[in-house]
Amino acid sequence: MIRGGLTNASLHSRGIGRPVQGLMHQHYINYLLPAPCRPENTGHQQASGSMTDGTVGPQGEEPQRGREEGQRGRGGNGRGRGRGRDGTPEVRKLGYKTLEGLLEKEPSEVAITLSSSTGLKNLLEDNMMRTDLVQLVCQVLCKAFESRNDRKIVLHLAGIVKDSPFFQYGLPYHVNGMMSDCTQARREQYPQHLSNIISLLSEVLNMFPHSSIQSVSMLVALLKPTVNQLRASGMDILDNTDEDLEKVQGLVDHLQEKSREGTLRSDNYSFLAADEDAPPGEEDFRTMSIYPTIEEFHLDQKPFLRPNIMSQSFPNARIYLDTHFRLLREDFVRPLRDGVRELLSVQHRETIDGIPMKKRRFDDIRVYHDTRLILPLCTSTGIAYKVQFNSRLLEFVRWENSKRLLYGSLVCLSMDNFETFLFATVTDRDPKLLKQGQVNLCFSSDSRARLASVQPSDSFLMVETTAYFEAYRYVLEGLKEQNENDVPFQRYIVECNTDVDPPAYLLVEGRSYDLSSIMAEGQEKIPPFNPLTPHAWPDEEKMGLDESQLEALKLALTNELAIIQGPPGTGKTYVGLKIARALLENHEAWSNGCPMLVVCYTNHALDQFLEGIHRFLKEGIVRVGGRSNSETLKPFGLRELTRASNFRKNLPQHLRRAHHDIYTQMEAAQELLKRQSVQLECSLRGVLKEDFLEKYISSQHWDSLCLQHCCAPCVCCCDELSATVLLMCAQMQGHQKKKMKQMAKKELRKTSAMSEEEERQISNVWILSLKDRWRLYRLWVLRYRSDLRTKALASEQDYQDAAERLNEIRRREDLCVLQQARVVGMTTTGAAKYRQALQELQPRLVIVEEAAEVLEAHTITTLSKACQHLILIGDHQQLRPSATVYDLAKNFNLEVSMFERLVRVNFPFVRLNYQHRMRPSIARLLTPHIYETLENHPSVLEYDNVKGLLTNLFFVDHDHFEEEIKDGRSHQNPHEAQFVVALCRYLLLQGYNASQITILTTYTGQLHCLRKLMPSQKFAGVKVHVVDKYQGEENDIIILSLVRSNRQGRVGFLNISNRVCVALSRAKMGLYCIGNMEMLSSVKLWSNILHTLREQGQVGRALTLSCQNHPANQILASCSNDFKGAPEGGCNQPCDYRLDCGHVCTRMCHPYDAEHKKYKCTKDCPKVLCELGHRCTRRCHQECGKCQVRVDKIIPSCKHNQKVPCHQDPETFVCQEPCQKTLPCGHPCKATCGDSCTTQCMVKVEMQLKCGHMQEEPCYISRDHKREPNCRSKCGTTLKCGHPCPGTCYGCCQGRLHKACTHKCPETLVCSHRCREPCVRDCPPCSVRCENRCVHSACMKTCGQPCAPCNEPCEWQCPHHSCTKLCHEPCDRPPCSVPCNNTLPCGHRCIGLCGDPCPNKCRICHKDEVTEIFFGNEDDPDACFIQLEDCKHLFEATGMDQYMNLDEDQDAELDQRAIRLKDCPRCRTPIRRNLRYGTHINRSLAAIEMVKEKINGPPDVIKQKQEVLSLQLRKKENLKKHLPDKFAFLKEKLKTKDLSLQQLWHLENLMTYLESVGKLKAMQEKHMSLLLDKIWPFSSKVEEVFRFLLHPTQRFSDQQIADLERELKRLSYLAELNVRCGMSLIRSQVYSTEIQQLREILEDTLPFSEGLERTVKRMFTDLDTKLPRSGLGITDEERELILKAIGLNKGHWYKCPNGHVYAIGECGGAMEQSKCPECDAAIGGTNHNLIQGNAVATEMDGAEHAAWSDAANLANFDLQNFEE
Repeated sequence: MIRGGLTNASLHSRGIGRPVQGLMHQHYINYLLPAPCRPENTGHQQASGSMTDGTVGPQGEEPQRGREEGQRGRGGNGRGRGRGRDGTPEVRKLGYKTLEGLLEKEPSEVAITLSSSTGLKNLLEDNMMRTDLVQLVCQVLCKAFESRNDRKIVLHLAGIVKDSPFFQYGLPYHVNGMMSDCTQARREQYPQHLSNIISLLSEVLNMFPHSSIQSVSMLVALLKPTVNQLRASGMDILDNTDEDLEKVQGLVDHLQEKSREGTLRSDNYSFLAADEDAPPGEEDFRTMSIYPTIEEFHLDQKPFLRPNIMSQSFPNARIYLDTHFRLLREDFVRPLRDGVRELLSVQHRETIDGIPMKKRRFDDIRVYHDTRLILPLCTSTGIAYKVQFNSRLLEFVRWENSKRLLYGSLVCLSMDNFETFLFATVTDRDPKLLKQGQVNLCFSSDSRARLASVQPSDSFLMVETTAYFEAYRYVLEGLKEQNENDVPFQRYIVECNTDVDPPAYLLVEGRSYDLSSIMAEGQEKIPPFNPLTPHAWPDEEKMGLDESQLEALKLALTNELAIIQGPPGTGKTYVGLKIARALLENHEAWSNGCPMLVVCYTNHALDQFLEGIHRFLKEGIVRVGGRSNSETLKPFGLRELTRASNFRKNLPQHLRRAHHDIYTQMEAAQELLKRQSVQLECSLRGVLKEDFLEKYISSQHWDSLCLQHCCAPCVCCCDELSATVLLMCAQMQGHQKKKMKQMAKKELRKTSAMSEEEERQISNVWILSLKDRWRLYRLWVLRYRSDLRTKALASEQDYQDAAERLNEIRRREDLCVLQQARVVGMTTTGAAKYRQALQELQPRLVIVEEAAEVLEAHTITTLSKACQHLILIGDHQQLRPSATVYDLAKNFNLEVSMFERLVRVNFPFVRLNYQHRMRPSIARLLTPHIYETLENHPSVLEYDNVKGLLTNLFFVDHDHFEEEIKDGRSHQNPHEAQFVVALCRYLLLQGYNASQITILTTYTGQLHCLRKLMPSQKFAGVKVHVVDKYQGEENDIIILSLVRSNRQGRVGFLNISNRVCVALSRAKMGLYCIGNMEMLSSVKLWSNILHTLREQGQVGRALTLSCQNHPANQILASCSNDFKGAPEGGCNQPCDYRLDCGHVCTRMCHPYDAEHKKYKCTKDCPKVLCELGHRCTRRCHQECGKCQVRVDKIIPSCKHNQKVPCHQDPETFVCQEPCQKTLPCGHPCKATCGDSCTTQCMVKVEMQLKCGHMQEEPCYISRDHKREPNCRSKCGTTLKCGHPCPGTCYGCCQGRLHKACTHKCPETLVCSHRCREPCVRDCPPCSVRCENRCVHSACMKTCGQPCAPCNEPCEWQCPHHSCTKLCHEPCDRPPCSVPCNNTLPCGHRCIGLCGDPCPNKCRICHKDEVTEIFFGNEDDPDACFIQLEDCKHLFEATGMDQYMNLDEDQDAELDQRAIRLKDCPRCRTPIRRNLRYGTHINRSLAAIEMVKEKINGPPDVIKQKQEVLSLQLRKKENLKKHLPDKFAFLKEKLKTKDLSLQQLWHLENLMTYLESVGKLKAMQEKHMSLLLDKIWPFSSKVEEVFRFLLHPTQRFSDQQIADLERELKRLSYLAELNVRCGMSLIRSQVYSTEIQQLREILEDTLPFSEGLERTVKRMFTDLDTKLPRSGLGITDEERELILKAIGLNKGHWYKCPNGHVYAIGECGGAMEQSKCPECDAAIGGTNHNLIQGNAVATEMDGAEHAAWSDAANLANFDLQNFEE
């Protein structure tokens, strides 16, 4: 619950006069829960006196007060009274001149400017606008509505107009006044003005039929008499005015009738066209929903479909569009519809066949169980929702490669067997999150409106269709928007006319083309000519083309619709690029400022074509879409171009302004949405105060609630509790707070609420039982949350609308880029997505590559009405368009492209006849089986034979069966995969480059299988693809895996001739295929191909491998193991090649590196290196170098005999004999003979240190009296904690600053870790990495910091029970006792329980381990077991359940239970991760978190303490000035989050002591500069204290504090002594004996005891008269005597830079320089200016200014009473 007190002692009766109860931060009460909801970025919380009084309410909401009676208990439609001003500046209205200026702009700019301008809204607020302004506003609005490509912006603008006072009151008043207007100038404009008004009404009514009908009907009623009266007065009304007005009247009548029928319920109502060609009983396709409807899911009726007409023309363009829309929609709807129907039927059969639905698989849909909406997310494209589904059932899915939940995929969510459902698309796909069951969804506009009723606990069944929605949605939308009159080339596409005209732009007189750029090299250039003149064309030789290619070029340039068929290898892309270059070089003939549009089906083909264009066009290309893999095209990507630094600067001003305004609106909506989300979250965290529930409570219950609260006896601080808390907890006493907390938590988790019927039967809420009170309270909260959810959905809709408008602005920005291009490239899906931009771009010339692979609907949405020239390039006998539904492909001709359909109706086309790719033996597979004729170009006759194989073409037959992939419909054949990989390796060993080999397969499952078998190190560069993705590609050698092999004889894709054509036509030199040829022979096409192969002996059970070096050695390879006979690619004979070194190659026969230039001989080198006959010791391939054999040689300098390398001169060799000399210290030299004698004797000797300890040190150190070593003797002092000091004499500064105690703490912390801090009074928060984790995530903090609770849905689900709580909450389901049905890898049944992870032990395989008696029932044959995830120990389930329930008294007070995690009975490892015992674990963790908070301190106290310390730190001037790096460290440390009170205490101590050190350094800098010989002992001791403070073990223990205090006292005395000596050097020399005695005590290394301190104090007292504390070095009596004796006025006394005082007579101004008698520093000055460093000695006579200065003179006057 949420806590806080009321500001009034009692609740008065409701009404206006009720006292205000607290501020915003006092809305909720929170003392019943451990921690209140503290939303981030609240900004409304105020500091309070204690934690108990600190209160938090829903962010941004205030209690509702003073409502009308009728508003109570109705659930959230009331409004609060008056809002405060938000502080934003007032926006001015749009002015007359601004509106006039907009009339000169384009409609798009007008719409964008008005829609994003708040000035328009302010202008339309004026319902008494002057007449001329009304006319201008109507005229400008009509122009804005002419923008057809900015739908969301125009819709937003129409919404502003529709809801404005201008439209509802001002315009009717203006229309009514037009009849009586006598101003002639205005009356002359009325005819056009009336037309504008009618147009405005029509637009608004069409966009908002439901919400604008009332205003429009009133205006229409006023317009009719106005028009008639104006006509009667002699005004010439425009001809179309009456007709347009009647049309609007007809729409009004129609809508009013629908309204009376109750069918006009929203603004989504669509109008039927009057002249539709829809069949009887079927709606117009433009009014059909793209998404499936409820009738389609539940009614067993077939949709109306027309087949794609193949042999004749379509009746008209409308039926043409209708046909393709319905077919395309059915192609994506049918899998979802059939899948859902199957799902519903399975649910009915589940009890019959006993198979749970969660384990079933469906062909057409993918099912996700237990799906919940987590939270809304604000993204750049609009509102998305984070969704959680059960991923444990999908552990077999490889999300990185899976087609599940791809970006743009459609999902359908339902929780009532699809009686109602929501549609959404995937907006973000992260494989890591998908493994955890998380995905982001964007709901459709209709579904978003229904989200208000969704509760956090609602569990959906989510289904995903196998049809990829992203490829359908934009095309379907484009077809619905396509006007039948705007379909280009209707004469050919719809009417199938075969008489083709030239492009319209070619018919201009004098038009000519210059084709010099595409002529063959070395040919003479020809002058420009008219392409429509046949005899003017150059011949094939000049153009560098064959006959068919030249015909294709002529057709493409001279026909407005040209079709070019390019069989495999005929160079259709080459010809396409020639056509593109010819047109681009002559762009002035056709462009009219518009770019060429290039469209391809795949991203790869688009990249390939645009790269070809880039070779001759370096600038002006724009590539639309983000799926490009081309580095060449990267700078030309639309995304890259719009992200350029100067892009936005060059945009039109209205776009920049609109972008900024809409983005600002999005940010505001996002902020509001955050606040509303926090309010919703807070409503579940505690009991709401009645202020927030008032309008959701009936009047009777409100009076009852407040009256009883006023009369309640004050037994438990009633003043502090709200009425709702008293109602919920009135049966408990004040001392039962812990039980109140537990009970409230439990009740708040429940979802059951009282019905409204039960509510009406209640008169007094206080007589209800506690159970019914909670049920009634939950009803109130349900209304409150529903109201909040409705408001949040409205905010979401505002954000969504702004995001969609911003998207249109971005499209406008993209259009600015596209309009500057010469070539625009995009895929067919991209073209449909950017169709609105293309309609405005109006490209006249469109080239479609891969046109035969594109569905006709995709092609038609690509074209704009401005298109004058369309060139289709493809091959319908290779890959065809891909349809999802086989029935639609075969029976309705959906898989027939526009390209193929036009070819079939005998539309003129050119086929390229010469193939330039395949060797003739491979090309023979296509002709005549697929193509009737296909000529071979001479270049394909010159290929070399494939090395290592007897034949260049071979099909390997086998009978090994395929395997089906578990996830999806794909297949794999491991036998084929292994054979293919082995063959690929064999070919690489023949010397082929990896880039020359491509492996193709017909199924994606086989593709993944192949990639697993091909490590990147060995096969880098080898391409592996599915056949469908390799069209248009080629390679020297193709290895093809056909995959299909099964008993049923199902060949799948392999019976489609188009796919077979692509698969067999990719190879240039060699083609090797493996498959079940016997099964394939049942297909006619394959039967013919196999017959051709058998004629040439190119099919069989084994492929013959032929060794290049030993041709007689051959291997028959029928499986991968057979390739082992050629381990190096040759055969199994040794290589026997004699190398240049004379050795023989040790490898087996290898065809690569035939001359052995790369081979490295690994035998021993036989070369002789020296005269002594020594051989080289290295390998044969290594460089020999000099002889390294060691031989005896005499060293000349010392005559020793040494082993020296053979090649080395003994004079350069360092003798290794021991040195025989004696060092000066008397010890023998330890160096070698050849080295110089050592200067540092390392013999250990004993020496006495200054501290008195004896210690062994190297001889050379003991002789160095300037540098004494550190004493290593143990300190041994007993510390205040009672333990011996672990430090050394030196480390403890001779006992002055002891090392921290290292005695291990024996305590175990609440988190179950051992305390790691040594010897502490109170154990600090644990510093070990937190080990708390769940199935969703792990806590990454240190163990002592509070863990954030996991708010993901609980994963503890099984077929029998499911938990509906969040992960961190105690589960609301019992443990399942049903044995697990899973089978272990060993084949035996699992010994675990349903819903728990399966143990890795088996009752049979691990009998001894499983049946070992621990709890007693382990040997029971039916015993089930639980394996703990933390330690992997296995326990019998009933015994473990009993163990976990020991000491678990749920009714006990929280402080009567041990706060700890249960641990493993065997190894005592804490049990942190176990779903079965999650309730106990979560309860224990919650208690542990409370202990952590107590240890760390309350957050508000910590925050307040941090602020106080930060303020104190700013005042530490010495620390800031003299230790700036430590000051900065402390400053940053105090800003750190998650600090505990103990850490703050440490920082406070550190800050205090560092300030003391800083003060000592300040004294040293200011007063000790002259004591050069005395300062070192002081500064060294200060550094010792500084290091001690900053040591990592510094914990400010009692001992450390005592040591610091003592040492700082010593240093303060020593500093004072040095300051006194520095102030008076002469006196310090006079009393040097006393000072030296005092200095010896203070600079001693012994601890500064209390006795020494008393001695020092006494000695300082004696010095007070001899060496006073005064800065002058004299007593006050002496100072006064000197002043009286000298007799100078104030301002004559000065001091030198070192503080020594002197006087200047006369006026007191310095006129000469001298030397200080004390320190020889320069004193005095010239011209009344003191030398730098000298100053007035205020301490001598109190003067602040020199006597001669104006400042000193002014001080003589009282300026307050000064008179002239």
